[in-house]
Amino acid sequence: MTFDALRDYLLSKPEALEDFPFGPEAYVFKVQGKMFALLYQKDGNARVNLKCEPRQAQELRDVFSSVLPGYHMNKTHWNTVVLGGDVPSGELQRMVDHSYAQVVKGLTRAQRNFLETRYGPCRDL
Repeated sequence: MTFDALRDYLLSKPEALEDFPFGPEAYVFKVQGKMFALLYQKDGNARVNLKCEPRQAQELRDVFSSVLPGYHMNKTHWNTVVLGGDVPSGELQRMVDHSYAQVVKGLTRAQRNFLETRYGPCRDL
């Protein structure tokens, strides 16, 4: 998946907003003010940091060589995925969906109710 295709997919999530709190090179994607993805370039490769349930985070690192502990993040709850590596596009989309769902689960009840009323239940696909 390309940088632009992934950016479009991240922005397709309900109420997703793009922000640049770390400068113009780091694309931060948030829902209700909480970050669910960080898209950036490092060492000539596009990368994305995604939130993940801890056990699944380790399993993904064991299966895919292009999934690493989260760069500059809590390595228990975040993975970094190097784009163009061995993670298929469908799996990367599933990882984005999971990250988004993990963040939505942590929102207040009012914020979750707003999203569910407007868009339906957030499922971790």
